Amino acid sequence: MAAVLFDFSGTLFRIESTRSWLRAVLAEADVRLPDEELIRTAKELEAVGALPGGAPRSRPLPDELTSLWEVRDQSAELHRAAYTGLCRQVELPLPQLYDALYDRHRTPAAWRPYTDAAQVLHTLCERGVAVGVVSNIGWDLRPVFRAHGLDAYIDAYVLSYEHGVQKPDARLFVTACAALGADPRDTLMVGDDRRADGGAAAVGCRVHFVDHLPVVERPNGLRPVLDLVPRPASSPVRPEPRSPGRRRLLSRQFR
Repeated sequence: MAAVLFDFSGTLFRIESTRSWLRAVLAEADVRLPDEELIRTAKELEAVGALPGGAPRSRPLPDELTSLWEVRDQSAELHRAAYTGLCRQVELPLPQLYDALYDRHRTPAAWRPYTDAAQVLHTLCERGVAVGVVSNIGWDLRPVFRAHGLDAYIDAYVLSYEHGVQKPDARLFVTACAALGADPRDTLMVGDDRRADGGAAAVGCRVHFVDHLPVVERPNGLRPVLDLVPRPASSPVRPEPRSPGRRRLLSRQFR
């Protein structure tokens, strides 16, 4: 394999728990809730799927959000509208908390890399393998990678909201492979969503799935990637991550 593409949420990083998410926003707003009410509110937010990247919702999607939900990752505005719309299914003490919750999930503090992410990315870099991130998302995740020290390993970011299309649309995978200078047939896509990430197979990529679990429950989920991408005999060994100057950042297309 000449290149590896990774999904973001549930693959390389995991969002904080719903309770932690809510508690952080309430603290920032200087709003205090009794523990019982905080726990109940967090459970309600989780049930409606209000936290992007969090646990799957257990309640049906409201009819008024159905159409929006299908295209939520195609722009920043749609993404915010979809998730704040879900949040508004739950009563909160102040109206400004709905947007505050959305803003919190975009901060590096809300995300943790999986335990083996840095080692796997570093090893791929040593083996001369190009690495890209392909994500269905409505905001710029690059600061999350920078804050957690993983940005230097990434050669290209292909983010759905920057291109106006979302996985499994083949154009995102084709764009990522082109940015890395890799043939899709010599590229591995790693993700947690069978439908979205599985779309890479349509352009010839091999696909490997990981489980979308909390960080503590998946300490070694990425390590099998290294068995799928052995060191090519002719590849140079690079002891350090690629410098930021060598990363290819993509301009907007498809809109």
